[in-house]
Amino acid sequence: MTVLADRPRSDRMTSAQRLVLVLLLGSQFMLAVDFSILNVALPVIGSGLGFALAELQWVATAFALAAAGFTLLFGRIADLFGRRRLFLIGMALLGVSSLAGGLATSPGLLLVARVAQGLATAIVTPAGLALLTTSFPEGPLRAKALGLNGALMSAGFTSGAVLGGLLTELLSWRWAFFVNVPVALAVLLAAPAVLKESRPAERPRMDLPGAAAVTAGLLALVFGLTRAGEHGFADALGLGALAAGAALLIAFWYVERRAAAPLVPVTILARPNVTWGNLAGLIAFATETSLVFLMTLYLQKVLGYSALATGLAFGVLGLGTVLGGVLAPRVIGRLGTGRALAAGFGLQAVATASLALLGTGPGWIWLLLAATFAGGIGNMVAIVGFMVTATSGLPDSEQGLATGLATMTQQVGITMGIPVMSAVATAAMGTVLQGVIVAVLVNAALTFAGALIPRKRSAMSN
Repeated sequence: MTVLADRPRSDRMTSAQRLVLVLLLGSQFMLAVDFSILNVALPVIGSGLGFALAELQWVATAFALAAAGFTLLFGRIADLFGRRRLFLIGMALLGVSSLAGGLATSPGLLLVARVAQGLATAIVTPAGLALLTTSFPEGPLRAKALGLNGALMSAGFTSGAVLGGLLTELLSWRWAFFVNVPVALAVLLAAPAVLKESRPAERPRMDLPGAAAVTAGLLALVFGLTRAGEHGFADALGLGALAAGAALLIAFWYVERRAAAPLVPVTILARPNVTWGNLAGLIAFATETSLVFLMTLYLQKVLGYSALATGLAFGVLGLGTVLGGVLAPRVIGRLGTGRALAAGFGLQAVATASLALLGTGPGWIWLLLAATFAGGIGNMVAIVGFMVTATSGLPDSEQGLATGLATMTQQVGITMGIPVMSAVATAAMGTVLQGVIVAVLVNAALTFAGALIPRKRSAMSN
């Protein structure tokens, strides 16, 4: 097997590793921005292309379905056919689909472009993360690389709202698509000179039954969660999709136990670091992205902020995540991965719980800014701890699979957090503020449960 760069024995990066890091971090940041850049622009897009109000959520859902449903499959394909090759294919698809989205003249064309963007994300994200982890050995260098990657990705989620608001207000919503095109082109031109191919020496057969079961199961799960967030968890179609998704994922487990060349070897799923690490990642992404949704409701419906002002307020959260990503490797080096994970979740839980004190006066914005800044730091420490945990102890030949699992966890967490918290807020909503506060307390409780995962993992390992 070839590797991407000579691995130094010291804790200092080589110049080749720095180039790899810059290229991959830039692409991952762009993918994170894509997830949220259109949220602020949805009403304008609806008016411009003739979307009905009830159809607007499909602009986000079409992206999320493809990104979450196909991530694990493409992570494994990257292991089998070459990570750099898949990375380049995904970046090309992202550039073309972004151009098509910016030029779209009807709702149907825009939704096709969003599905293609989601597929590109499902290709590029696990391939890029696998290239990142195989470029740096386990230890401080990999923790530092994953910390920077996590910080930029989380910052991308929050800055996407700011960038989307600015582009929509100053230019047009179409520039939320067009902005990807030159970045994708630059990555495609630079990647062949910076990245070296990496693939197993022997290519096993593709597990088609397993791929079909897990992809269909994840698509049904994401659709069911999105439907439940829109119509409530009593909706028959949403419940049916959730039940079908659960049944398909259970079937996937049994298929993998008997497959000669499984898509996800059961031995990997049975490893405590993979299982508990991905559970921690699910909580980390579900709680923080849904908190952004809850605070959007608070800022716009209670304090009366505009969409652009709301996006700018989340810039403070973005700063917290960047700082958390920078600090995470040091925290992990000093406390160890498990304790760092618990500390990150603990800080996030306390910061989130403090938001239950929010009131209707304009002065409460300062509590929101302070709490989201501190919570962003804690959340990013937890995310880096999750990535280090979920990708450690595995050979390079399985890094695409491990990062595919981690990326799938990320996408499902992002997708499921908002509908769950939306349903909680709606059920408790005497007033908007009351519903938000109840959902914030549930969010904090889930985050606190995440802080207990390292103890559970230790107990399982003993």
